[in-house]
Amino acid sequence: WYQRRVREGKKKKGEKKEKKKKGKKKGKGDGGGDDAEEGFKFAPSTFIPGIDEASINYDDIWKNKDESENFPQKYDAELIKELKRGEVEGEIRVQVDDLMRQELKNLKAALQKDSGKKGGKGSAKKKGKKKEKKGGKKGKKEKDLTPDRSIESLYEELVKEGILVQYPKVKVSDFMGEYSYLGTTLRQANIEPMPSLADVRRVITEYGILPMGSQTVHETAPFIKSLLIAGPHGTGKRMLVNAICSELGANLMDLTAENICGKYPGKAGLTMLLHLVMKVGKLLQPTVVYIGNAEKTFIKKVPKNDMSDPKRLKKELPKIIKKMTAEDRIIFIGTSLTPWDGDVKGICQVYQKIILIPRPDYASRYLLFKELILRMGGRISATLDLSSLAKISDGYTPGHIMSAVKHVLTERRVQQLLRKPLTATEFVTPLARVDPIYKEEEEQFKIFYDFYKAGLGTEDLFV
Repeated sequence: WYQRRVREGKKKKGEKKEKKKKGKKKGKGDGGGDDAEEGFKFAPSTFIPGIDEASINYDDIWKNKDESENFPQKYDAELIKELKRGEVEGEIRVQVDDLMRQELKNLKAALQKDSGKKGGKGSAKKKGKKKEKKGGKKGKKEKDLTPDRSIESLYEELVKEGILVQYPKVKVSDFMGEYSYLGTTLRQANIEPMPSLADVRRVITEYGILPMGSQTVHETAPFIKSLLIAGPHGTGKRMLVNAICSELGANLMDLTAENICGKYPGKAGLTMLLHLVMKVGKLLQPTVVYIGNAEKTFIKKVPKNDMSDPKRLKKELPKIIKKMTAEDRIIFIGTSLTPWDGDVKGICQVYQKIILIPRPDYASRYLLFKELILRMGGRISATLDLSSLAKISDGYTPGHIMSAVKHVLTERRVQQLLRKPLTATEFVTPLARVDPIYKEEEEQFKIFYDFYKAGLGTEDLFV
């Protein structure tokens, strides 16, 4: 009996130890989440409910439908009847509701006439009028300054004044650049890499083209009202604006300070200008409103030699952008060479997203030289060392590289290619005549971008 009790005691102690061990393991597992690296998590997509609805619709209607004998894909009469039946029911219901309301009104009037309640009726009307007045103030619409003019005459006026401008047809794919293959490695070493030109092209497509191309996507996706494209001279800022317009087939309104200088003078003139831009922009969507040298709108001190009145739109821009709704396929795009010259707070109020264009890295420079030489009629041969050319051109922008290629590949030089192949040294001279983008300038852009993110608490666009 004693031995049996001892064995049972040992068994219970063993069970308790096992429970404690399991508890410790669970505790470690729960706490281990703090040490684990937090990965990038995508926000829930607003398009998933629509896709689910379409999938359910397919399962209910089309999945088990035999279409083998419907080769010309003729309409399905029963489906159309079912859809139209719902529409007709809705229309009839509205009419029936109106008749019922009228009947109820007549009955109430007859009842009040019989009971002699005339005073109540008058007071009710007064109350109703007061409510209408109060409601009218809340839902007040903007005054149309040009109610008697046609859209054609307004469009013609903007063209004559040089506000609505033409743009060269450019594709987004023409903005050439490779991906940064070292980005992940640098992030692992706690170094934030500069975005590559391919990242810039992707962000421009996601924020500037895809939402504006479709009304449904524009109303469903995150509502982007404005973009600021910042970068050194020759990085392709204006080219990206033209590419957005070309891909969308949009109207381009130029509200750059130099362009609107002397046009529509005074406060009333500025109000009319912005009214015309927004009215035509809304009626002829999509529309891109371009503002060059965007930092000048928020510049702290205007230079004495600047007669363009750059701060003219400073107060009006935030108001206009605030009034825009998801139904308006209008986007304001600014470009800036030196965004730090302006008031960062004011810039952040107007521009929702700031896209930084860096100088091209080695992979992008290699691709640029290769593609541009082939486009200009050149040939890539063993004598042309593209790798060395890409290395020595560090700091030069796509604009500098394009001008160098144009300078070398003249019509006469293209004709001599069979006898005299291209060499890398031919491109050194035109590149040496231009100043590259030094690291100090690039650091200034990075500091501004970090300050913008910290001040606005916004996410990194290039993750």
